[in-house]
Amino acid sequence: MKSLISLIIRYIPRKYLQLVSHFFLRIVAIFYKGNSVNCNVCDHSFRKFLPYGRKARENALCPNCLALERHRLMWLFLDKETNFFTSKLKVLHIAPELCFIDRMEALPNLEYITADLESPLAKVKMDVHQIPFEENTFDVVFCNHVLEHVEDDILACSEINRVLKKDGWGIIQSPVYDLEQTFEDKTVTDPVEREKLFGQRDHVRKYGKDYAKRLSRSGLKVNENLFVKNLPNSLIAKHALPENEVIFYCGKGK
Repeated sequence: MKSLISLIIRYIPRKYLQLVSHFFLRIVAIFYKGNSVNCNVCDHSFRKFLPYGRKARENALCPNCLALERHRLMWLFLDKETNFFTSKLKVLHIAPELCFIDRMEALPNLEYITADLESPLAKVKMDVHQIPFEENTFDVVFCNHVLEHVEDDILACSEINRVLKKDGWGIIQSPVYDLEQTFEDKTVTDPVEREKLFGQRDHVRKYGKDYAKRLSRSGLKVNENLFVKNLPNSLIAKHALPENEVIFYCGKGK
């Protein structure tokens, strides 16, 4: 199973996987029945989660809603640390994750807009470098695992900063590696070489420990939130949360 999943996500574009993978995985879910772990996004329990990743991580993917470790952590953070489920909010979700879409659309307190350049799940076709909304439009912006794909990440973050309201906030996640500084080389365009250098064929940079500082160049106020470090081990195990995931919680800056 690990080898099969690794091959699938390596060679099939994400936009196609999002359309069909959940149908197949819900069949697989029958064989994972149990109560050892619980997905707090969809509230389904299993004996374990599916492996996932190019180098497959055990106990990662919920076969019911396709939430990964980072999605379960984000959902818990939204519930425990923000007003996301209680206040009237206008939300922009860039490159929306399948596990979140239906659940966020169903929340009566949200005006929820999904947008992306390629995703078949998004309702608005949008280039993150040129967000087609006026200044100070949104209370919340989500942009997860997008910036490692785009040509100009600082411009994209400047656009997010522009459309956030004065007291708005956002979550902007990307893979962050144990590097002192972000590594990018715009002369590298060959997919095979990009995979060697940046980890995936469609990545254009590899973020390092300067991720928050780098994004702050856009004007955003970027806070490195260590929410998971304050959670009990029993809860981390129950939801199979990533123990070292930093949540990059952003506010509108200048």
